Amino acid sequence: MNKEFLVVIPARFKSSRFPGKPLADIKGKSMIYRVWEKCVNACSEDNVIIATDDSQIEDHCLNFGMNVIMTSETCRTGTDRVSEVSTSLDAGFYVNVQGDEPLIDPSDIARVIDEYRLNPHMTHCAMTEIKSDEEYTNPNIPKVVVNDSNKLLYISRAGIPANKQNSFCKSMKQVCIYAFPKEHLQEYGINKFKTPLEEIEDIELLRLVEKSFEVQMVEVTGSSIAVDIPEDLAKVMEELDD
Repeated sequence: MNKEFLVVIPARFKSSRFPGKPLADIKGKSMIYRVWEKCVNACSEDNVIIATDDSQIEDHCLNFGMNVIMTSETCRTGTDRVSEVSTSLDAGFYVNVQGDEPLIDPSDIARVIDEYRLNPHMTHCAMTEIKSDEEYTNPNIPKVVVNDSNKLLYISRAGIPANKQNSFCKSMKQVCIYAFPKEHLQEYGINKFKTPLEEIEDIELLRLVEKSFEVQMVEVTGSSIAVDIPEDLAKVMEELDD
């Protein structure tokens, strides 16, 4: 029986900024295990799978009872990896939860899933308000600009929207939870190269924008901490109770 949806957690060992990141220890649990726990809390274990190209990550997942699928080493982004999964595992829609956000709120994942159900056949992505100048100027945090219907206009590592003083103003940031229709993923995955703006910004969601697909942004209350570099682990550990 086909699943209504599948939550896919892309996990790559060879990160340029943080090799081995999915297996990084965070107070006795690997980062990928913590993300998997959050996803399972949002739906069910049967609906969650980790997609990787590395045998070490595969072995780790199997040892800890996590569903895992091997994907090719040629995937350029996490969404390319989810696209590849969609060609072999059938579901009504696919939810990409980045494997480097161990503090992600399960209720935010559930909210994106619920919003997709209300407006299917359109890609959905989470966002939340930026509350500090540090976040606004941080190039590791993609900022989003939307219209009055919360449709994505643009997403950038630069501080946008910007005023004449180039100072911090009201802004939203991406939370890396995406819900994709299968047809969007298939169109996404046929590209052999990143699209021009996607290449410049290094933001995978821009590929859909450049291909004129509408992206519905979903405001969530939670604000996770993405682990981009080893130093980010300390920030995560400060927030953890377990």
